[in-house]
Amino acid sequence: MIHQKEVVIRELQQGEDEKHLLKWLSDPKVLEFYEGRDSRFTGEDINRKFFNRDDEVCRCMVVYQGKNIGYIQYYPINNATSTLAEYFEMEGVYGLDQFIGDSDYWNKGIGTLIISSLVNYLITQKGINRLVMDPMTSNGRAIKCYEKCGFNKVRVLREHILHEGQYRDCWLMELTS
Repeated sequence: MIHQKEVVIRELQQGEDEKHLLKWLSDPKVLEFYEGRDSRFTGEDINRKFFNRDDEVCRCMVVYQGKNIGYIQYYPINNATSTLAEYFEMEGVYGLDQFIGDSDYWNKGIGTLIISSLVNYLITQKGINRLVMDPMTSNGRAIKCYEKCGFNKVRVLREHILHEGQYRDCWLMELTS
């Protein structure tokens, strides 16, 4: 668990956290940036994607001022977790994915607080030396947040993800400690 100012990042708990994930991943405002508006989730989808998984992904709930507001995950970059092959042979490279599911908390600097809290934890407590993310090039709000947290644009990943029926370009963004 990570405590930083008003933010707590803790591992997902089956039961209580499922309803938040289901609500957020049924919201078109959230899905526009995470998974796509054509990907509304059911309870079964939530259980399959976020719980009872035997993999290297640490899936977490983001709590701000005592309220569950979002999701964040981190994982080692390797051929089981990523398509970013240039990182497979490097030690200590982790990927991050996240969203603030409650849009009332968008555009308030909370995303920057969340990302910087997790980055600090991963570098100081886990010894991670390189972090990568791949936001869609059209997601200016997220890119600005990541840049404020120390991530740099490395290169455009052409047609990197299928989002709402089209392959979309993403920025490969990186932070090194």
